[in-house]
Amino acid sequence: MTEEKKDSKKRLQGFIRKALKATIKGVLFYGIYFVLSMFLAPVSEIVPGFQQMIEVFVMVYIFLMIIGELTAGTIFHHFFNGAKALFVILYLIFALNGGTVGVTVQNVNLVVDLHLFLVVAILLGLVGFAKSVLQAINFLNEK
Repeated sequence: MTEEKKDSKKRLQGFIRKALKATIKGVLFYGIYFVLSMFLAPVSEIVPGFQQMIEVFVMVYIFLMIIGELTAGTIFHHFFNGAKALFVILYLIFALNGGTVGVTVQNVNLVVDLHLFLVVAILLGLVGFAKSVLQAINFLNEK
């Protein structure tokens, strides 16, 4: 009976540590976003919907980061890291309209081709996804 209490107490302490670590990471990430949003405020005046896109991205990314930290030490940790990498790839494709961004200011239509940037960002995201898959395979091999 006492060993069961000690085991449950260790599990609770482990979960509290994970929750504290996830909370600290979430607060730090949101703090960085808050500081950077002040510098991006002039851009949001020019590009309609820019601020909302960034806020949605930050909220989902922080959510996946917190869930990933809470599931550390399990296979789900690697799944959530992979989901985070895929989310970044898909959100970049969505936000950049496939690589061509256009803005109309007064009577001037500005179109910017960001295909090269998008390809580099997708490749980096795929590297992160591959890392998560390989870590999941390694985790299963160690068990």
